[in-house]
Amino acid sequence: MVDPTSDLGEDVDESNASTCATCGEAIVQLPTHHVVTWIEDGTAQHRHFCSETCHTEFESNSNSNSNSEN
Repeated sequence: MVDPTSDLGEDVDESNASTCATCGEAIVQLPTHHVVTWIEDGTAQHRHFCSETCHTEFESNSNSNSNSEN
């Protein structure tokens, strides 16, 4: 993965770009790209999404899976 503190789009191509956690698309200069971060067991975690639609789909699937385990 590219240094997250680098300039947006600097030295990013499909071979080293982050991928969407939902659809697997390489995220290269997408204006809809966003990252969700959280702390788990004292460690920062993150997921990349290429769009709000993919983020919503991921969250819906995650909630469905956690509800089916109860």
